[in-house]
Amino acid sequence: QVQLQESGPGLVKPSQTLSLTCTVSGGSITTNYYFWSWIRQPPGKGLEWIGYIGYSGSSYYTPSLKSRTSISRDTSNNQFSLQLSSVTPEDTAVYYCARVSSEYGMDYWGKGTLVTVSS
Repeated sequence: QVQLQESGPGLVKPSQTLSLTCTVSGGSITTNYYFWSWIRQPPGKGLEWIGYIGYSGSSYYTPSLKSRTSISRDTSNNQFSLQLSSVTPEDTAVYYCARVSSEYGMDYWGKGTLVTVSS
């Protein structure tokens, strides 16, 4: 059973960088054909896909956030991380990490972590 767990600060000040880590258990992030994603949901709004890092280490970001986003991985600890720079209160959201398979889509999710951007 694959499990994902988000971790990181729950409060970030405006203009700073939001940093979150997703720890994966029950499966390797280097296993072929899986992609490891970040998604967020602002209060009262729908889900927004942020980007992913793939099994080969390649990454892709949604165009609206691309200039501020970086997703990296630590294969030795089976983790992948999100950095979102120059945050504003509009970046306040519950942030989720998830696994994407070519066959089943987003099949495993973390429980999510609320990040509030406020001074």
